[in-house]
Amino acid sequence: MRDDATRVHRTLLNLAAFVIIVAGMRAAAPLVVSFVLALFLTILCSTPLRWMTDHRIPKSVAVLALVLVILALGTVAGGLIVTPVVELGRSEAQLDRLFAEQIETVEATLSDYMVRFGLQSPVLDADELISISPSWMLGLMRQLLENLGFILANGFLIILTMVFMLLEVSSFPTKVRVALGEADATEARENWEKVGTAVRRYVVLKTIVSLGTGLCVAGLMALLGVNYPILWGVVAFLLNYVPNIGSFIAAVPAVLVAWLTMGVGTAIAAAAGFLVVNVLWGNLIEPKVMGYSVGLSTLVVFASLVFWGWVLGPVGMLLSVPLTVMFRIVLGTNESTRWIAVLLGSERSDEITAAIDAEVAVALGNEG
Repeated sequence: MRDDATRVHRTLLNLAAFVIIVAGMRAAAPLVVSFVLALFLTILCSTPLRWMTDHRIPKSVAVLALVLVILALGTVAGGLIVTPVVELGRSEAQLDRLFAEQIETVEATLSDYMVRFGLQSPVLDADELISISPSWMLGLMRQLLENLGFILANGFLIILTMVFMLLEVSSFPTKVRVALGEADATEARENWEKVGTAVRRYVVLKTIVSLGTGLCVAGLMALLGVNYPILWGVVAFLLNYVPNIGSFIAAVPAVLVAWLTMGVGTAIAAAAGFLVVNVLWGNLIEPKVMGYSVGLSTLVVFASLVFWGWVLGPVGMLLSVPLTVMFRIVLGTNESTRWIAVLLGSERSDEITAAIDAEVAVALGNEG
């Protein structure tokens, strides 16, 4: 009886600690987002940093080169999305006028058909239709731009944190060995390698798939003559990181602008093109490129999207899958929390874990 009571108390204490930690993360979301982005950049840059140092390039020079590459990529991405969004914002009044005209046309057409069949003419509620209006769409895109602006505004803090993390990467195993002992240090190192391997594999391959999706969408929009094709390609690239619903969200504004500026036929062609692109990259190419899934069930992927989006905002939605993968691996290394990792995993979790373990063994062997 006493053991059962102790187990219940421990469970309640863990739940209370979890709630407090989540509340603290949500309250300090701007700072947590900066730290998380710096951590992910460090994980991604650790492999090229190791390669350069292995080829006798001084660590300071290697870190500087990586920082310059990241700044260059950020500048290019910002330029690709800022200019089209500004131009689209200038057309907001015109798009709203075209939207109102199209709604009036649809309402008149429906009324004619209803009268022919002796039915009451429908009345479209403007307040309900505003939820898909260009103003609402542009508001969402401005919010996305503001979040990107937050990342750029805090770019110095993110880059500086990443630099210090990269400088500590090589000495961190030694510190862990001294602090924990040889056996525990080896286990901690293997766990870190598991996390790094899983995150790097997911982010790199997902970026390749997202880039292919964005290029196809931009080419499709340009072929159809829809305005701002580069913007729709960048939006498709970014939102492809959001699991389950990202591709659908990316298609809505592009199809809406195609309908208002080019007509129903172009809008249907754009929607069909989005469907073909997402099926091609999401269902055919991505599974082959990834080799295996991320080891999470579909329900967990969607739940993680909602949870991390609520805690960290749009950046949390973009990083929801790698964050959950990290926590699953960490939970799986402890006997008391392994059951949570099992519940988070998919049916092929054992195969995925074995594959990651094999890659970690290769990485540790190469270092040795």
